Amino acid sequence: MSDDNKNLSDDLNDMLGDAKEGAKKAADEAKEKANEFAGEAKNSAKEFSDSAKETFNRTSGDNKKLLAGILGILLGWLGIHKFILGYNKEGIILLVLGILGFLTCGITSAISGIIGLIEGIIYLTKSDEEFYNTYQIGRKPWF
Repeated sequence: MSDDNKNLSDDLNDMLGDAKEGAKKAADEAKEKANEFAGEAKNSAKEFSDSAKETFNRTSGDNKKLLAGILGILLGWLGIHKFILGYNKEGIILLVLGILGFLTCGITSAISGIIGLIEGIIYLTKSDEEFYNTYQIGRKPWF
């Protein structure tokens, strides 16, 4: 019986060694795959970051038409589109009207929201050159 126990013990040790070896191989493969995935994720993030920077630079450069138009439509009641174009006084007026809406049951917020909506649509329907000449060079503050 002792030989049977010894053979069984040897077999179990062999199986345990094989299991350890298999687990080590699996861990190494998983580590390699994780490193590959991390490298691909870093590359994707860098590509996205570069693309976002390029888009932002294009938007924040000479012509801010798209950014100002979308912000005018979505957040016009806060006057953010005015601040983007450098019209701080007009932006503050719309911001104050928007905030006063909490005291006036939304009446002044609705007024500033309608102004922002109209201006956003106007901005987006103008050609790039016309928008640039009118609102960035000509500094036309309203409509």
